[in-house]
Amino acid sequence: MTLSRDSKGRLADWWWTVDRLALFAMFGLIAIGLMLAFAASPAATAHNAVQAGNFHFAAKQIVFAALAAVIVVGGSLLNPRDLKRAAAITFVVALAGSVLVLLTGAEVLGARRWIDLGWLTIQPSEFLKPSFAVLCAAVLASKAQGRMRKELVSFLLVLIPLVLLVLEPDVGQTALLLALWGAMLFLDGISPVWIGAISGIGTALGGLAYILIPHVHHRVEQFFGGGKPGYQSGLALKAFEHGGLAGVGPGAGTIKYHIPYAHSDFIFAVAGEEFGLVLCGIIAILFCALSVRLLLRAAAAKDKFSQLAGAGLALIVALQAFINMGVAVNLLPAKGMTLPFISYGGSSLFAVAVTMGFALAITRQRPTVTTLSQRDTDILFGIREARA
Repeated sequence: MTLSRDSKGRLADWWWTVDRLALFAMFGLIAIGLMLAFAASPAATAHNAVQAGNFHFAAKQIVFAALAAVIVVGGSLLNPRDLKRAAAITFVVALAGSVLVLLTGAEVLGARRWIDLGWLTIQPSEFLKPSFAVLCAAVLASKAQGRMRKELVSFLLVLIPLVLLVLEPDVGQTALLLALWGAMLFLDGISPVWIGAISGIGTALGGLAYILIPHVHHRVEQFFGGGKPGYQSGLALKAFEHGGLAGVGPGAGTIKYHIPYAHSDFIFAVAGEEFGLVLCGIIAILFCALSVRLLLRAAAAKDKFSQLAGAGLALIVALQAFINMGVAVNLLPAKGMTLPFISYGGSSLFAVAVTMGFALAITRQRPTVTTLSQRDTDILFGIREARA
């Protein structure tokens, strides 16, 4: 079946208005993620470093990827009004899930972040970022003049998620959400006073995390101590060294068996060991192409809401990818943050699918109908009468 520009129907309309370059880059990253899931699954399911495990995680990732593709396409079909409604519903559900996590979530390494549904583990905070980006853009782009400044309304909107994330605690997601809010205010033309306020909030939260959370204190001290890299980061660097330019080959990696969470937080190191700098470079290029493409499409939008929301959604993926890859190469302190599209996990993949579905919906090039003024109509009909 082929789709021409003359084809009618919702599917044809979607195909010719959606950003196909961003779509191909995204599915390219998902394909790489599936390939790396097969590479990392034996290590993640192994009982020791000698005997390989199975492809349990890889099989589950295939199902997650199929569902994520449906979410992306479904989200990209939304019109601006339905998009705002979907973002509001997602935001409320994610907030409720974050509260539920604090009450009933399993504690792992001193943090409560996940809801265990058996076959799937959900991290509600992952869905706060894309929904907040859309809602924050709607607030900043609103023409209605309320009693409170738009910046203050956006602060109240981000305040509850920040409090919940601090209570979990999840320092990485807190920093990412705070950076997203600051970036959107900056793009909206924020005053220097707000820049100082956001910087102060970020500094204060970072200082409190360093003082009150032991593993954050340990990782920061280890990173800035000038000594050897941490355990995971050190193994990741060895994996890159072992892989070299072209890698040791699919399934031939050995260091991945020693890296904790190699299938999720340190999947980039698995790519470096088995497929070398070549695949790592391709992954970085795809992320750059996707982020820049979405930013350019957002900048070209005619309305303020699309500009802000499109840029915010693009920044979510760009910042998270930068943090994950930066940790893997020891440029940033260790942080349990997944690599979008590529790391194992349904929660991570579904959240980034929602992000991309929203972004593709916003950046679709929909035809617009121009309304002529009465003066233009009179001139047009005057020309026609003169010709007649």
